[in-house]
Amino acid sequence: MSETAISPVAARWIRRWLILVGLMVYAMILIGGATRLTDSGLSITEWDPIKGALPPLSAEAWNDAFAKYRETAEYQLINRGMSMSEFQHIYWWEWGHRFFGRMIGLVAILGIALFAVRKWLTRPLLWKLLGLVALGGLQGAIGWWMVSSGIGETTRVDVAPYRLMTHFILALLIIAIVAWIWLDLGDRTREPAPRAVQLTARILLVAVFVQMAAGALVAGLDAGRSYNDWPLMAGELVPSHYMETGLGLRSLFEGRAATQFNHRLLAYVIWAGSLAAAWAFRKGPLGRDFFVLAGLVSLQAVWGIFTLVHTAPMNLALLHQGIGVIVTLAAVRLAWLTARRV
Repeated sequence: MSETAISPVAARWIRRWLILVGLMVYAMILIGGATRLTDSGLSITEWDPIKGALPPLSAEAWNDAFAKYRETAEYQLINRGMSMSEFQHIYWWEWGHRFFGRMIGLVAILGIALFAVRKWLTRPLLWKLLGLVALGGLQGAIGWWMVSSGIGETTRVDVAPYRLMTHFILALLIIAIVAWIWLDLGDRTREPAPRAVQLTARILLVAVFVQMAAGALVAGLDAGRSYNDWPLMAGELVPSHYMETGLGLRSLFEGRAATQFNHRLLAYVIWAGSLAAAWAFRKGPLGRDFFVLAGLVSLQAVWGIFTLVHTAPMNLALLHQGIGVIVTLAAVRLAWLTARRV
């Protein structure tokens, strides 16, 4: 049985629910970005999926949470002497991030249960939706794996950048799958696409995902606030300390110069590639769709440069991240449209 066997009424309501889930995941990504930019991610030092749903409700509970935070390297090396109100500010960001994740899981599970009771789900669709829930649970576990990297260490004052990248890319994968299923349940038919068109769309999608991962490394290292001239980096075309002493190949994941340079270079490649594809396929049935993606990529590139030269303040950086997610969804849509081969 396939999704085509679903009644129009069922498809319409499931698509509405998918839009809600997708919007919540999008908001979650932005909340996560704000949590990172406000350095709030290490304020909660424990992971308790059940009891952790409630914030501290008494002065004693707040003092206990603050005492645990004071044992972290971030407090000892960066925030020593912070007040309770300052701690509560960062605590609420992290608690809100975790709580909203729980709400997404609740909306997802209740929606699937309701559709199953109404017998609206085919077996293939049910497995896809249950897979989404499983990915959401995995995302929570990876979130703690990420946070724990900044709590157990005696010198680390941030989470490990590669763990932040993994956490972010999984969130991006979840919203991409939501969009793909939503498209599958829609009325639009896909015309057979030539192999070159299909391959180009897939390459652009993969490149966008790689670029978003590179951006997560930059965010995790605060590298966007390190080299703020453009088009050069500290007056150089290629930073002379691209490979940092003591890091070696780890510079690709932990070096500020390397991660920012790679992010810039990938941006140029995707920018040029999207414009070239839009021009090459302008007369085809998907010409406008390629131009939409190229336009969004251009907006993201220009905004990224604007954010960089202004030292990546929180409002500009969050908008950069938000546009990046929209670019990803446009690339997902283009890949979906070209999924049928001639």
